[in-house]
Amino acid sequence: MAHVKIYSSDYCPYCHRAKALLRARGVTEWEEINVDGRPDVRQAMARLVGRTSVPQIFIDGQHIGGCDDLHALDARGGLEPLLRGQG
Repeated sequence: MAHVKIYSSDYCPYCHRAKALLRARGVTEWEEINVDGRPDVRQAMARLVGRTSVPQIFIDGQHIGGCDDLHALDARGGLEPLLRGQG
């Protein structure tokens, strides 16, 4: 299984939705970086991806984007191959 990293917030419904999709695709663990109350971490994330919103999702180091991007990737059939390390 691929390494998944998620920048997230406890209060973000899009973060919960993205994690639910990952679980539905068999991902049972991921590296989670919570930005709540950590402006330095959010700023570092923004420098890395050019966005300040969460979630920001990476699969094997590849920036996928946010929740909508993750769902669009899944709808195109591209998520599962990435999760299997075939991306």
